[in-house]
Amino acid sequence: MTETLFLAHRIPYPPDRGDKIRSWHLLRHLAGLGPVHLACFADDEADAAHLPALREALGGRLGAAHVEVRRTGRASAAARALLAGKPLSLTLFDSPTLRAFVDQRLADPKVEALFVFSGQMAQFAPARLRQRLVMDFVDMDSAKFAAYAAKSGPLAWLYRREAAKLFAFERETAARADASLFVSDAEAALFRARTGLPNVAALQNGVDLDFYDPRKGDTYFSAEKSLPPSRPLIVFTGQMDYAPNVDAVAWFAAEVLPRLPGAGFAIVGRNPVRAVRRLASDRVIVTGAVPDVRAWLAAADVVAAPLRIARGVQNKVLEAMAMGRPVVASPAAFEGIEAEPGRDLIVADGAPAQAEAIAALLADPARAAALAAAARRRMEEAYRWDARLAPLAELVLPVREAQGEGDQAKPGGGAYGAGEAPPPRFARSPSPSPSATGRIGAMS
Repeated sequence: MTETLFLAHRIPYPPDRGDKIRSWHLLRHLAGLGPVHLACFADDEADAAHLPALREALGGRLGAAHVEVRRTGRASAAARALLAGKPLSLTLFDSPTLRAFVDQRLADPKVEALFVFSGQMAQFAPARLRQRLVMDFVDMDSAKFAAYAAKSGPLAWLYRREAAKLFAFERETAARADASLFVSDAEAALFRARTGLPNVAALQNGVDLDFYDPRKGDTYFSAEKSLPPSRPLIVFTGQMDYAPNVDAVAWFAAEVLPRLPGAGFAIVGRNPVRAVRRLASDRVIVTGAVPDVRAWLAAADVVAAPLRIARGVQNKVLEAMAMGRPVVASPAAFEGIEAEPGRDLIVADGAPAQAEAIAALLADPARAAALAAAARRRMEEAYRWDARLAPLAELVLPVREAQGEGDQAKPGGGAYGAGEAPPPRFARSPSPSPSATGRIGAMS
């Protein structure tokens, strides 16, 4: 049975933030196909301490694991990046110890696949690689830094440099990978257009519909004791030291909330930076980490996703829709989500339009309830994780195993059901795109 080495820039457990949600479900699915080994970083000692729980969650499918607390500071990483002509994204995550572990695991003939999660981890994939290389960029990070450059004033030159250096590295990595994956059709199409490379496709996120279930209120309300008093409540969820989230809530509090008299705004998420903490007022709640985000989503009259800078698919939008809440999203936050605006959620661009959409939902509970019910239905129809990740068998496993072995294989002898054709396996040499849209595992 094929063994896979999985690389990640952050330990993929617990699945409590955007990158960990995707990496955890990928790792869990791959573990259903065969044994997996793990090399990753951790933010701190507390983060690294999740390894035993990760092993337990995988039920004995995790082999060798190297979890390393990342201690490189931004200043020293920036200095090394400038001296070496490398992207800062790489020097921040470099490690001789982790590289040695990767080399040791790849020397094992039983390890036949290398799955790399997040671009900065591609530096650990040797130039001459015997194994299949599947590269999950998730988002096109170089494009994100280019967007930062457009908004960053004195730091614009640094972001422009990072965008250029990182794009060159992304292109070189994708050129030697068997498959390069992105979280949305839009990201995959952008990368394919800019690089001209064919082996690029979208492998889209799902959502845990059993966990984000609006019918399980007894479970999550018991964990949350600090919900606000009764009044119209708008909720934003996310990691609150992440720049696009900080920008979104600061803009919303300044530009949209004043147009909604009487409504409260809850910013729900761990590690709020000073710019976020300063927003706290009689109308704005900054929670920091909460015991269970589902309680805040369930309490929301409207969930807002007003991001102005966004890449890929926003898990916060999928989770709110799975919880059966009415969502008002910016076009950037909606990008990559397979749902119908006006039926499943509201997409509104700019402060006046977002305020108008939210006010209309607050004034019309029946309309809000219908939108919320449609949102949950859409998630149930299209966003179950196992269905989204079914194509992994075709990408990672040798043909002999993809055609029927592994716990995730479907009845009927392969990774797909009877009468269902798998996508073509990618090859390192130039070949046609896997489909007209470059999408694998997409559902209508």
